Amino acid sequence: MIAYILKQQWFIMILFVVNLLGTVYGYLWYGWQLRITDPVYMIFVPDSPTASLFFTIFLGFILYGKTTSYIGALAAVTLLKYGTWAVVMNLLTLALEGSIGWQGYMLIASHGAMAIQGLLYAPFYQMKLRHLVVAGVWTLHNDIIDYVFEQMPIYHSLMTYMNEIGYFTFWLSIVSIAVVYAVCIHPNLKLSYEKPEV
Repeated sequence: MIAYILKQQWFIMILFVVNLLGTVYGYLWYGWQLRITDPVYMIFVPDSPTASLFFTIFLGFILYGKTTSYIGALAAVTLLKYGTWAVVMNLLTLALEGSIGWQGYMLIASHGAMAIQGLLYAPFYQMKLRHLVVAGVWTLHNDIIDYVFEQMPIYHSLMTYMNEIGYFTFWLSIVSIAVVYAVCIHPNLKLSYEKPEV
């Protein structure tokens, strides 16, 4: 049933619109930080909106009966990574401050959905190892920009924990790459919505 729904044109169109609107909102959310960011780093600062942009582009290709494995690999890894990362950071903020307001809970729900949708579409990415390598390099390079060049998303109450968050984020990247390899490429583990042969 899930596979049937995921393949429906109307459902893909809904996801496309939702992700497009979420991407626009995400870039607007980062607007104040982008205004104080050196232009050379700008592409690496709005992590979650760029992840949802990759997925939006991927869905657009599906709607036209096409596929783009490099964009699919970038979407899969970054949706899982940044979706999970934002949930953890907002829960950490909640633990430290005692409150995150409606916007914080909205971010938890939307970013959790990002991670889930990225995994649900695993059989559609049609990626090979070379596609995942490119996505992995992008993701780990982004970590270096964020935590070596200090361009990470600014969560004011968490800034004193940047070393620990950077360490966590690096390993989250590794785990995300490994999970995407497992569900998209590994011959014995990858997800498939085809009926098993009897």
